[in-house]
Amino acid sequence: MNKRKILFLGESYRADAITWQNGLKEFGDFEIISWELKTPSDTFFNRIARIVEFSFALHEIKKLIQLHQPDMVIAERTTSYGFLAALSGVKPVAIAQQGKTDLWPEGSILLPFKKIIQKYAFTKATLIHAWGPVMKISMAAAKVDRSKIMVLPKGIDLVKFNNRNTANPDKICAIVSRSLLPEYRHDVVLRAFGMLNEKRIDFTLTIVGDGKQLNNLKDLAKTLNIENKVVFKGRIANTELPKQLQESNFYISMPVTEGVSASLFEAMACNCYPIVSNIAGNRSWINHRKNGQLITVDDADMLAEEILWAFENSNYRTKTVLKNRQFIEEHVDYKINMKIIANKYHELINNAEVN
Repeated sequence: MNKRKILFLGESYRADAITWQNGLKEFGDFEIISWELKTPSDTFFNRIARIVEFSFALHEIKKLIQLHQPDMVIAERTTSYGFLAALSGVKPVAIAQQGKTDLWPEGSILLPFKKIIQKYAFTKATLIHAWGPVMKISMAAAKVDRSKIMVLPKGIDLVKFNNRNTANPDKICAIVSRSLLPEYRHDVVLRAFGMLNEKRIDFTLTIVGDGKQLNNLKDLAKTLNIENKVVFKGRIANTELPKQLQESNFYISMPVTEGVSASLFEAMACNCYPIVSNIAGNRSWINHRKNGQLITVDDADMLAEEILWAFENSNYRTKTVLKNRQFIEEHVDYKINMKIIANKYHELINNAEVN
């Protein structure tokens, strides 16, 4: 029997997308054909060009469908690729909401338009992925058919992201593994560590990722006199990330918005103690001073105080990271979750053929 084919619409280079596609190949024996927009969205003019490209995208996708005859189409982001998937004419369609709402940025003049196309995508989709419970809130507000929603993270590879942590227990070895974009507030993290440096607290801070804030953040590290303690790794292969996490004992993430963070799961799997911003997406997984810490958005003073509290309470941290690893094994195992998702896709394809 020929392999079932899935057309994936989304940025195929992203770690989340790679996990999704690889899981479907491994546990569903699917053949994956992928398509994505070619224009980056890093500048104003590129964003305009990307919108123009988007307006012609359906024609390209239809040609790809005619060529490969996929059994199903899946897409990330309900306001872009998900909308194109809904228009593709292929059934079944599975779309994934990537952020808390996908209606981002909040002040965008395109927001009313995004709401319209998101509603269309929700209506036409056969299955809607909520990678975590926080996403169900906005879906409920949008009056999405609850029977279509599957609440389940893709999971992470627990063999690769193992808990053989080698961080120096007598020193703060912190890591941030988010893109260097304004919404991730790396400047708040640097200011907090600047305060710790003033108190003569020893630390190393590893920043993994790339983005338009890189030069500004390097300048800020110099201004705070911590440039010798901050390592900017740049973008690294996802295969190199486990080692960086295993050499760290603190995971720091201060975004102003969050859907479901695979970065947080990866850190918890590697016995990094999580300190994250107090927003809905993080509250789904972290309870303050129970299995991590929650920091008021943009509050560098609180972040510095809470890092110091956690460092001084080493027995609490030791117990916490073990509990976190157990939670990840029980709820966020890629081998279990992706098998469930792959089986669901086969079921949807079989039902579509019968009907």
